Parts: sequence; structure tokens; C-alpha cells
Amino acid sequence: MIRLRPTRLLAIGGIALVAFLYWKPTQTYLHTNHELQARQAEVRTLRAEKAQLQKRIAQAATGGQLVREARRLGLVKPHEKLFIVRGITTWRKHH
Repeated sequence: MIRLRPTRLLAIGGIALVAFLYWKPTQTYLHTNHELQARQAEVRTLRAEKAQLQKRIAQAATGGQLVREARRLGLVKPHEKLFIVRGITTWRKHH
């Protein structure tokens, strides 16, 4: 039978106490680190989206792009008539 001396028992108890005291802060640190990585990925995604939107804004500032976007939305210039032509793809297939 193994007999534990009081000094060894005290050392084991001390190690167990230290492990117990570090358990919760370690869990909190790991959880916080995981959240930080998730937020950093979200920031990278949002920065890429912002750059794309800024590019679209710069392109929209040109007259041609603005007119194309307005036409796509169905807007017309003053004194113009809007004609909606349907079945173009079917017509193209037959000709």
C-alpha cells in the first residue's frame, strides 16, 4: 500500500488548488479569444463589403453608370415614353 507523506499530500493539495483557481479564468480567456476571432472575421467581411460599395459609389458618379442603373429600375428621362418589350429571348431563339 502506498503511503502519502504529509508534504506530498500538501503539494498535491496545493497543485489541485492552483488548478481549481486557474480553471475559470482559462475558460473565460479561451471563450473571449474565440469571440475575438469571430469578430475579426466579421470586420474583414464588412471591410470588403465597404470597399465594394465604395467602388459602386465611384462608378455611379459617372453619368453612364447612373443612366444604366436608372434604366434598369424602369426610370425614364422627361418627355420619354417607356416601352416594355416581352418575349425577346423567345424571339431570339426563333431568329
